[in-house]
Amino acid sequence: MDWLYLACIWIAGIALAVMTIIIPWGVYARYVLGTGSQWPEPLAILMMVVFTFFGAAACYRADAHIAVTLLTGALPRAAGVAATRLVELLLAALCLFMVIWGFQLCWVTWYQEIAEFPGLRAGITYLPLPIGGLITLLFIIERSVAGSQAQRAAVRLQEAKTAD
Repeated sequence: MDWLYLACIWIAGIALAVMTIIIPWGVYARYVLGTGSQWPEPLAILMMVVFTFFGAAACYRADAHIAVTLLTGALPRAAGVAATRLVELLLAALCLFMVIWGFQLCWVTWYQEIAEFPGLRAGITYLPLPIGGLITLLFIIERSVAGSQAQRAAVRLQEAKTAD
């Protein structure tokens, strides 16, 4: 699972870097060159979707996702553990929903084209939704079987580098 986690980090990082380059180019082309391009905004949106779903999966595995623990922290230990397990089950259900309906969305829109990118099928642009959901679901299963993986060397890259 470490390689899958690292792949998510790289994919999210590349998407963020591409988005960071595209947005200034769009602004430069519009206001300096006076020739607004049609492609920077939709491509930046696509990169944001990729960044969001792959980054969220990686954040889940690293225990770096946003979590409100006010309620579970105030509960007695057994109730807090039960509430945490309920949250994990609900998150797994959400991921399963994303996988099933996300792939159906890809299937239904597979032959539709995006106006700004002729030849790019809309179904391809929706693939981060079910793939990100599937990866997150795998990380949920991993956590339920093997516990938190947040302290692994692959997750804590800085600690792994200093150990070398």
